Order: sequence, then C-alpha cells, then structure tokens
Amino acid sequence: MQASDAAEGEPRPGRIRKPVGWSMITIGVLVAVSATLVWHRDGFGGVLDILTHDVTLFGRMLPRVLAGCLLGAFIAEILPHEKVSRSLGPNSGLKGLLIGAAFGAILPGGPFTAYPVASALLTVGADFGATIAMVVSWTLIGYGRAVAWELPIMGTDFTLWRIVISLPLPVLAGAFGRFVYVRMYPKDVE
Repeated sequence: MQASDAAEGEPRPGRIRKPVGWSMITIGVLVAVSATLVWHRDGFGGVLDILTHDVTLFGRMLPRVLAGCLLGAFIAEILPHEKVSRSLGPNSGLKGLLIGAAFGAILPGGPFTAYPVASALLTVGADFGATIAMVVSWTLIGYGRAVAWELPIMGTDFTLWRIVISLPLPVLAGAFGRFVYVRMYPKDVE
C-alpha cells in the first residue's frame, strides 16, 4: 500500500501561507509612498477622499470575493477527487489539457469565480498544466466577455478570428506549464 493510497480518503492539508510576505510589504510601501505624495499635493482631504472611495469599493467587492471563495471550497468538497485526477491530473495527457481549456472557455464570471474554481481543481487532483490551460482559456476565449463585450464592440469577424487564433494557446500554455512543473518539482509528480 502506497502512501498516496492511504491518504486517498483523507483531505489533503492546505498550503500554509505567511500572513505577511514580500508582496504585502512591497504593496504596503507603495501605498505609503503614494499616500504621502497625494498628501503633499492635495492635503489630508485628498487622502481621505481616496480612502473613503476605496473602502466603499472594498465593501462592494467583498460579497463577490466571499461568494467566489465559498464556491471554490464547495467545489473542492463536491468534486470526486479520483475522477478529477484521472481527467485533469498529471497523467491525463493532451485530453486533460483539452478538457481544462474547454472548461475555461465556457466558465462564466470574472476573476472572483475563475481563480477560486482553479484553486479548487488543484486541490482535488488537477495538475498545473490542465489548470493553466483552464485559466488561459478563460482569459483568452471566455465566451461571456466575447458575447457581452467583444461582439457588440468589435464585430463578428474580429471576434471569431481572435477566438480561432487563440484556440491553441491555452493548450500550449498548459503543456509548457506541465513540462516546467515536472522538472521543477519532480517529487510532487507520480
């Protein structure tokens, strides 16, 4: 019995993230410098206006972020790990990349939906390649944006040609991601 067989019925532990990392420190420094520049130019009122606007924006975004996180968590619990791993896992080959790309193309919603779903897929057994194919496809081909924005603004010819030209890119990106991941983290791949 392999270790992976023993742990099959148990949920995988999540990756523990540091509450403060280099990216948060960098953003904090940029915020402090920007606030100082605005304060020098517009005074305290300018800083307060920006802060009030951003708190309001955050309040409007928070329900979407919460819904996206809950969606990702529920998907991770609902999806059958074995089937996802077989269809989108490291041994799924071209089929897994095509499934990931097709799923990304039809996935509705914005980043508050797509990234939690991608995270859930990784949690339940999809590999980096299939997940990269899904995210790249959602970004490049996503039907929701094409129908709602691109067709009315850019027209049918442009939209169809852009989609046709973009079709191989998610699969190529997924294949490259899989290739790199296997070489960078060989112990994580079966």
